Amino acid sequence: MDTHSHPHEAPAAAPADAKVSLDILMQRVKAAPPPITVNGVVIPRQAIAEEVQHFPAENPAQAWQAAARGLVLRELLMQEARRLEITARPEADADGRMETEEDALLRALVEREVAVPEADEAGLRRFYGNNTLRFVAPALYEADHILFAARRDDDAAFAAARERAAALAAVLAAEPSRFAALARDFSGCPSATVGGSLGQIGPGETTPDFEAALAVLEEGAISPPVETRYGVHLIRLNRKIPARQLPFEAVRDTIARYLSDHVRRQATAQYLALLVGRATIQGIALDGAATPLVQ
Repeated sequence: MDTHSHPHEAPAAAPADAKVSLDILMQRVKAAPPPITVNGVVIPRQAIAEEVQHFPAENPAQAWQAAARGLVLRELLMQEARRLEITARPEADADGRMETEEDALLRALVEREVAVPEADEAGLRRFYGNNTLRFVAPALYEADHILFAARRDDDAAFAAARERAAALAAVLAAEPSRFAALARDFSGCPSATVGGSLGQIGPGETTPDFEAALAVLEEGAISPPVETRYGVHLIRLNRKIPARQLPFEAVRDTIARYLSDHVRRQATAQYLALLVGRATIQGIALDGAATPLVQ
């Protein structure tokens, strides 16, 4: 029997598993996103993957997009710096960390191309006058406390803390002058060594329950038992320093820095939008690519 193939015979069919592998490969090719390019320069996917850690987001896809946008804008700025033949020497920051050569070029480019006008004295005062509530020193409290420590999720321990706090509150109602001595003997807070003194307390430095109790106490008064996540407290308010309006002179430099940073961010965003609008960017959509937001 002749085992040789004849020229007119059809070729043997490809194995089924080879066809499946080819189909999977084609599906992956079709599913793979197009490369991201900036004026023809490819942003490598590996570079984006390494940059993702610097862009926290709700999910990996958002982090990837943010990292990709950051690298696109950086490449766009680097291309512009080279086009303008910008030169710069790396400088050290306030902590002594030296810039990279790329960071130095980007800084020099923005300093040259982005105009940031400084607010004059009248502008600073106008901002102060329009935002007086932003420049209020909050109320401060000088207080002592006695803590009966207990965890909220330990019902028996918390019930015992309530009983001990109530018993000591009755003692203090009759002899308030014993507060410091009783704090040394019974408080479960490290402040016990100084008679329960917490020094000056500002907003956010204690729990909301503790802060709310302080706010309604009169100077010299001792609170009823106050429950927080740390346990049960007895609080004595020694002094309240009311909130007060800060004078312009005290916040002038803060306002100047804020306005300068705000204007710089706006101007830089507008400059980036202009560059995006002039560039050919593929594989990712950037705000301002069609209509630069130049004001």
